[in-house]
Amino acid sequence: MGYNEYIAIEGVIGVGKTTLARMLAPALNAELLLEVFEENPFLSSFYADRQRYAFQTQIFFLISRYHQQYRVIPQTLEHSRLVSDYMFDKDRLFAQLNLANDELAVYERVQSILGAQIQTPDLVVFLRADTDVLMQRIAYRDRSYERNMSSDYIDALRQTYENFFQHYTQAPVLAIDTNDLDFVRSEDDREHIIGMIRAALEQGAIQQTLPNLHQADAPSGVRILHSNRRRLPDFQRFHRALDQEKRFASDLALNFAGMVEEVGEVGRELKLMWRQVERTAPLLGNRQEALERALAERRPMLASELADVLAYVLKLANYTDINLEQAYIDKMERNWQRQWPSGVDEPSGESS
Repeated sequence: MGYNEYIAIEGVIGVGKTTLARMLAPALNAELLLEVFEENPFLSSFYADRQRYAFQTQIFFLISRYHQQYRVIPQTLEHSRLVSDYMFDKDRLFAQLNLANDELAVYERVQSILGAQIQTPDLVVFLRADTDVLMQRIAYRDRSYERNMSSDYIDALRQTYENFFQHYTQAPVLAIDTNDLDFVRSEDDREHIIGMIRAALEQGAIQQTLPNLHQADAPSGVRILHSNRRRLPDFQRFHRALDQEKRFASDLALNFAGMVEEVGEVGRELKLMWRQVERTAPLLGNRQEALERALAERRPMLASELADVLAYVLKLANYTDINLEQAYIDKMERNWQRQWPSGVDEPSGESS
């Protein structure tokens, strides 16, 4: 069975999420999942009196989106790609803008519990536009409950989205500026955007950050390992899924002890390899050939032990909410700027 991607389209009200999702799904031979927002009984009241109806509106949306995504996404991905015009995490965005104090605390507690059971997208397409453009598009579609929507609210929402995706670390993000694009009327613009998304899926050339490991749950381990595009963040997501599926302990001390044990196993394999070189080098008369033969013999076990070490490193990063890929990049960038004293062959940057 092939790997089917889940693509979520996001952006501010009026940016064109649903329109693009409807166009993208057939282009990618994917199923379509659309947000059902009209059935929220508090929505019209919310736009008339945001402060009074914000909590009811957000809780209704949260539970509705949970019920829609919990079963539909994993069932669809078993046989098809999926394109959605929203992602589950967007709800927290609106809540942080509209709620405060105890209401926000209650909301975030419920959202955390529900969000841990929702599939993470394989790609998020973030559509961007200026506030004036958004207001023009909102006026053009002329939904009754949006007619009194203020530009100040849309601008605040736009800035909230920008900040959210600047720090979003759970899935790859492809950001597209739509200010000068009209993918409704222009076939060229439509093909341009679809082409960008195809390239992101096929080549993995995505503005990708790292998974925010203490928030939404990872996809199942099987889905991650079967993906054609894997990076270090995906391995962290896999271990989150594996821990959940196998109920592995997340105790820091226990896992650190396990990592040290596996490092010792790596040392054992290297020692055995060194001993073999010492025995065979005099017989072969060529130390390099002796090393190559010993390595060929010990490589499978050495690879297995190194994989165990990496697994524990990834797990410890998960348990401490560290984005390991970004941490490594940041550290190596600092190392690149440093001047190393003569005689230092392997700068690890431990003195930072």
